[in-house]
Amino acid sequence: MERAINRQRVLREHLRPSSPSLSRQSLESSLSASICLAGDSAAYHRTAAFGDDVVIVAAYRTALCKAKRGGFKDTLADDLLAPVLKALIEKTNLNPNEVGDIVVGTVLPPGSQRATECRMAAFYAGFPETVPIRTVNRQCSSGLQAVADVAAAIKAGFYDIGIGAGLESMTADQIGRIPKVNPRVDNFAQARDCLLPMGITSENVAQRYGVTRQEQDQAAVVSHKRAAAATASGKFKDEIIPVSTKIVDPKTGVEKPVVISVDDGIRPNTTMTDLAKLKPAFKKDGSTTAGNASQLTDGAGAVLLMKRSLAMQKGLPILGVFRSFVAAGVDPAVMGIGPAIAIPAAVKSAGLELDDIDLFEINEAFASQFVYCCKKLELDTEKVNVNGGAMALGHPLGATGARCVATLLHEMRRRGKDCRYGVISMCIGSGMGAAAVFERGDSVDDLCNARTVKDNKLLSKDAR
Repeated sequence: MERAINRQRVLREHLRPSSPSLSRQSLESSLSASICLAGDSAAYHRTAAFGDDVVIVAAYRTALCKAKRGGFKDTLADDLLAPVLKALIEKTNLNPNEVGDIVVGTVLPPGSQRATECRMAAFYAGFPETVPIRTVNRQCSSGLQAVADVAAAIKAGFYDIGIGAGLESMTADQIGRIPKVNPRVDNFAQARDCLLPMGITSENVAQRYGVTRQEQDQAAVVSHKRAAAATASGKFKDEIIPVSTKIVDPKTGVEKPVVISVDDGIRPNTTMTDLAKLKPAFKKDGSTTAGNASQLTDGAGAVLLMKRSLAMQKGLPILGVFRSFVAAGVDPAVMGIGPAIAIPAAVKSAGLELDDIDLFEINEAFASQFVYCCKKLELDTEKVNVNGGAMALGHPLGATGARCVATLLHEMRRRGKDCRYGVISMCIGSGMGAAAVFERGDSVDDLCNARTVKDNKLLSKDAR
C-alpha cells in the first residue's frame, strides 16, 4: 500500500496547479490508502487480488478424428492424452513437479479403468510420481468441468498450478444403455426421461420449440464450411498437437506409422441438397439425421492453469482469464436446451451482460438444440462457433470442453482488442447445461475514471 501512496504523491506533483495556495502540506494530507478502480463500468476492478486471478497459460488439443474409421481408430486412450499433457510442459518450460493436480474429464469407460489409463498417460508425458491425477464425469461437459475444478482449487488455495484436461476414445468405448434399470423410474417421469436416447431428446427439442429440418441442415452446412475455412487458413495449427501413432489395415493387419495433425471429420462440400437426402436417424418422421448431429469422435485436450502472479513471475504469456462457471439443471426430456439456461447464469455470475460477450463456443451436440439456444438467447450467429463446431469437428464427449477452451482462447488472441470476453457452453445428458466465461489474457481496462474534483481541481477520482 505504501507504494500505491507514493504513486499518488508523484502523480499529484505532476498535476498540481501552480497556485501557491495549495501547499505541499495540504497535498500530503489529502493522500489516502485506496485502491484505484479499473473504471466505473468495468466488470472487474483492479484490486489487490488482481494477482490471484486464475489464468490459462496454455491450451492444446489433438486433432479430432472419426471413431472406428479415422486417424485414431488404432490409438489407445492413454496414447491420446499423453501428447497434450507433454505439450503443456514442453511449450511453457514448466517444471512438471510444480503441478498440484491433473483433472481429466472422461465419460464412457468405467471410471477405475480410465483413471488408471490417465495416470499412465501422465507418466508417458514426463510427470513424476508425486503429481496426482483424477477423472471427472459430468457427461458432455466433463472437459469443461475439469478446467472449472482446477480453477476452483487454485482459487481456494489448494495449489497454485493445475491442469484440466479431457479425453474420449469413442472407438474403444461405445455409448450404451444402463444394463439394469431400477423399476422405480416408472413412478418418476423425469427419472424415466433420463434414460431417453440423446437423439430422441433432440427430436423433442425440435418438436417442442419448432426448430425445422431446414434450420438444422443449414446450421450443419455453416459448421462444415467454417471448420473447412479455419483448417485451410491454418487457424487450428495454434491449438493442435501432432500425434505420432499407427494405422492398422483391417484386411492385412499391417501397421503403418502416421502423424495425425488434422481433423478428419470435416466435409467442406456439404450442401443443403446433400443433407436433405438423409433419412431421420432416431424417429421415422423426425428431423435429426446423421448430417445435422455431432459426430462420434476420438480426441483429447489439456489446459494449464495457474495464478496470474505466478504466471507473471515465470514470464509466461497469459492466454485467458477464467471468470465464471455455472452448471444448471433442465428437463431431461429436452436436455439440449441446457446452454440457454447456463449461459445467462454464467454471464451474470461474471458481472457481465450477454451483449458484452464477443465470442461463443456452443457445442453442437444436435443442430436442433444448437439452433434453439442461439435463437432463445438472440445471439449474433457471426459470434457463435466461428471456426465450426461439433457437427463438423466431432464431439469426443469428455474432451469437448477442453477442446473448446483451446479453440476459443486462440481465436480471441488472434482477434486482439476487439474480442475481450468469450463463453463456452454445452448441453449435458440427463438434463443439464454448463457454461464458463473467459477473458482474453492481454486485455486491459480503458482509462475512464479520471475526472476533475471540485475542491482541488486534481484529476483523480481517489482524491475525494
